[in-house]
Amino acid sequence: MKPQVLHRKVHRLGAIAIALPLLCVLVSGILLQVKKELPWVQPPTQRGTPLAMELGLPRVLEILGRIPEAQVRSWSDVERIDVHPKRGILKAICANRWEVQLALADGAILHSAHRRSDLIESLHDGSFFGEAVKLGVFLPSALVLLVLWISGIYLWWLPHAARRRKARATQR
Repeated sequence: MKPQVLHRKVHRLGAIAIALPLLCVLVSGILLQVKKELPWVQPPTQRGTPLAMELGLPRVLEILGRIPEAQVRSWSDVERIDVHPKRGILKAICANRWEVQLALADGAILHSAHRRSDLIESLHDGSFFGEAVKLGVFLPSALVLLVLWISGIYLWWLPHAARRRKARATQR
């Protein structure tokens, strides 16, 4: 089998094999690219009083417990806390993907909304579907995509190289 025919077959079959995982990666990647511009993906970061850090962790837990959507009863219901001293805020990301932004100075609730960017990121890297799918489907799909990229470059380059060879041969 000629290399050109083999490359075309690999290119076609590889594209079919990775169509769904690639679609998932592409769509989630697009959403992650614009997450700061789309409040639906990630709530916009608010501003408090810069460098004012009067809020303690027990008070944070108390405030979070008063927000019904956050569903926080203990620290086990909080996935992580991001502190932004220059912005004067604290972001609490809850286990149910609810984000609460508090002013560091006084604990005022600046914003409270559903955060989808972490879910979209887990779709993007395949971890949403579990470790087996991440390593057994998404990783091989990425490797096939690399082969498709290489074979696509080769298939694009092939006619150009043939024209150059033909032009040199006619010049001689």
